[in-house]
Amino acid sequence: MALGKDYTGQDCSLARALEIVGERWTLLIVRDAFYGVRRFTDFQAHLDVPRAVLAARLQTLVEAGVLVKQGHDYVLTEMGRELWPGLHAFARWAERHVRAGVPTRLYLHAACGGRLDPDGTCPECGGVVPPQDVETRPSADRVPLRDDPVTRALGRPRRLLEPLEPSESPEP
Repeated sequence: MALGKDYTGQDCSLARALEIVGERWTLLIVRDAFYGVRRFTDFQAHLDVPRAVLAARLQTLVEAGVLVKQGHDYVLTEMGRELWPGLHAFARWAERHVRAGVPTRLYLHAACGGRLDPDGTCPECGGVVPPQDVETRPSADRVPLRDDPVTRALGRPRRLLEPLEPSESPEP
């Protein structure tokens, strides 16, 4: 029996959200969109997701209003940018409970350099930091498992939502 694609028997907002972002690859696509990935080929190179699956997930995100297609680019909408606090909290949860406290990436308030708390607030400034004001960088303990152009471009500090040019590479 095939797994259903919706939660029609659930009267729950979380169930409705999962209908949009609950598929296996979807949150990774959204994460990469926050990292500045915009092109189909770049999502595919970084995620190793089958073309048909990626096309279907991107279409779902566009139809739901999470992404908008601008030429060849997929860009987060305001609705999509609102996923940042939950995505960040989920990553920090995994850091604490799955990765034994070892982060793969750091998320800092670009204005002051403070590392964001799990709820997305800056402990130095005391406020919630919107994604455009977040700088991300690989942690010092990170050993990249991949060597694709997107991974190389993400090897240097950068602001979230800044368009990523996969030909970028970290300075030697």
